[in-house]
Amino acid sequence: MKKLVLAMLVVLFTATAFAQSKVGTVDADFILTKMPELTAANEEVKKYNLDLESQMKVKIEDYEAKVKLYQAGQAGFTDEERKTKQGEIISLEDDISKFRQNGAQLLQLKQSEVVQPLYKKIGEVVTTVAKEQGFSHILTIGNNNNFAYADPASDITMAVLAKMGIKVEE
Repeated sequence: MKKLVLAMLVVLFTATAFAQSKVGTVDADFILTKMPELTAANEEVKKYNLDLESQMKVKIEDYEAKVKLYQAGQAGFTDEERKTKQGEIISLEDDISKFRQNGAQLLQLKQSEVVQPLYKKIGEVVTTVAKEQGFSHILTIGNNNNFAYADPASDITMAVLAKMGIKVEE
């Protein structure tokens, strides 16, 4: 008898818990693409990329100048001067190689840095809309959609866009 009562309580509690949950979805990446602030963020990343390219150009020009000087004066160098100049050239080659490798990472970091405040803004509005519409959970959908099925009626993406004042033609 105790087992039956316990089983009924578990079933009742589980049903009550599920009845209180309302799960929705949002496509934050789609919202991001519609935000006017994204243009300024992309411009900032583009400017940063141009700065990196400019730095790389200076490094390459310095390297090429040292190689030309070395080639032009190689015959007159002592062994010690030759080793020193070769060491400088090798050091510049290493510096250029490291800069190329780090450049891509630096660009990704900059991209994350400028987009993070936009995602934070989206998150704040998602929280507001979710509370207004009585959702207990909001799951992110979009490019990394791992759901087999999500009811479009539970998607608050358009409501978030409307709350942000962004008009989108459906």
